[in-house]
Amino acid sequence: MSGIALVTGAGQGIGRAVALAFAAEGYRVAAVDRDAKGVDRLAADHGAVSPYVADVTDAGLIEAVVTSIEADLGPIEVLANVAGILRMGQVTAFSDSDFAEMFAVNVGGVFHTSRAVARRMTGRRRGVIVTVSSNAAGIPRAGMAAYCASKAASTMFTKSLGLELAPYGIRCNVVAPGSTDTEMQRRLWTGDDGPTAVITGDLAGFRTGIPLGRIAEPEDIADAVLFLASDRARHITMHDLYVDGGATLRA
Repeated sequence: MSGIALVTGAGQGIGRAVALAFAAEGYRVAAVDRDAKGVDRLAADHGAVSPYVADVTDAGLIEAVVTSIEADLGPIEVLANVAGILRMGQVTAFSDSDFAEMFAVNVGGVFHTSRAVARRMTGRRRGVIVTVSSNAAGIPRAGMAAYCASKAASTMFTKSLGLELAPYGIRCNVVAPGSTDTEMQRRLWTGDDGPTAVITGDLAGFRTGIPLGRIAEPEDIADAVLFLASDRARHITMHDLYVDGGATLRA
């Protein structure tokens, strides 16, 4: 595997793991994040990574960054949409600003980056787009209505994009992680038994546990993204791959 891979949200967590996985496979990686320190650290850790600072909610800036990446590195072969944020809260108390920001990043960011890259891929009649969504896109979660809705939107957007781009030989797929050991996940833990509580589940909160008995590592998600980007998945498009240890019972 080789070529140019653009990874958004590459400054930390799953995005960082995805960027490193592509670099390890021989890709030249354009690491995009609004956190300049995060992508600079990533680039310092791996010589095949080039840092680009951009907020995915800014359509004009994303268009400019994609132009710069192709001028600096070459044609983008793979786009991994990983940038995302989580805001928790009951709907009756949820703020307009939190709702708008979550959709701006989780949906708008996927739209802006996918559109900018797809415009270039169609002319070359090749490429792969993988969006990291969430298993929350497919099952209701109390206190997470806005997050679930934003991830459901990014999932269906990516599948619909895949239908539009199929005639050009471009594949679009989704990876839906469950609970993964990232800073975002750790902020949700309360007390010393955070991981145990997640694995066990909470019947009062209508949450099953994780049948495999472990929380995913970011690398588990990165491996799924890498597979869908590879030629081993050359006949897979518009697919939604859950990587959650069975937590949603594939509802």
